[in-house]
Amino acid sequence: MLNIEDLSRIKGFRFPRSVIGYAVWAYHRFALSLRDVEDLLAERGVAVSYETIRDWVNRFGSQFAAKVRRDRPAPADKWHLDEVVIRIKGRTHWLWRAVDANGDVLDILVQSRRNKAAAQRFLRKLMKRWGQPRVLVTDKLRSYGAAKAQIAPGIEHRQHKGLNNRSEASHRHTRRREKIMGRFKSPRQAQRFLSAHDQAASLFRPKRHRLSAESYRHAR
Repeated sequence: MLNIEDLSRIKGFRFPRSVIGYAVWAYHRFALSLRDVEDLLAERGVAVSYETIRDWVNRFGSQFAAKVRRDRPAPADKWHLDEVVIRIKGRTHWLWRAVDANGDVLDILVQSRRNKAAAQRFLRKLMKRWGQPRVLVTDKLRSYGAAKAQIAPGIEHRQHKGLNNRSEASHRHTRRREKIMGRFKSPRQAQRFLSAHDQAASLFRPKRHRLSAESYRHAR
């Protein structure tokens, strides 16, 4: 994540890192439009247009995501995989998402197919970054089993719709953002935005009911 405590300016930008970092984080963390973030900054005495905020989000969102991934502990050895349909310019695409047993999003991939080749592409992307898990949990889509048999036949594979609620629940915030943004404009834009959104949105979201008061204060 960009160091929002550092008040030095990013080269070429007249606003300090604290302002840019806060705008990018707020946009991804909460279900806000660009104009909502513009209003938040205006209330804090920062006059900046929503078009400028859009530029910040596009430029620095990927840096947020990369930093979160680098600093994240190793994922749990049980992964939940699921796919959900998204409509882009009237055409059907599929958003593939992997979540570990702790609820952390590992990665996403927007594809136009929901077949064995698409499942293989997603699994290779995941395992290249995170290695191999102990268990894969998916719904009953046969493409997962066919892809796993070729890529990692030794991994335990559990296929049951009821076991995959963790991954299915992770799609909810995507639906909210899709509605606010008026749908995604292209597969590339959806991939770029959601890759950053899934990581940045998880910052400062400790599971309060599982933490002591001292641990909660430290996490925030």
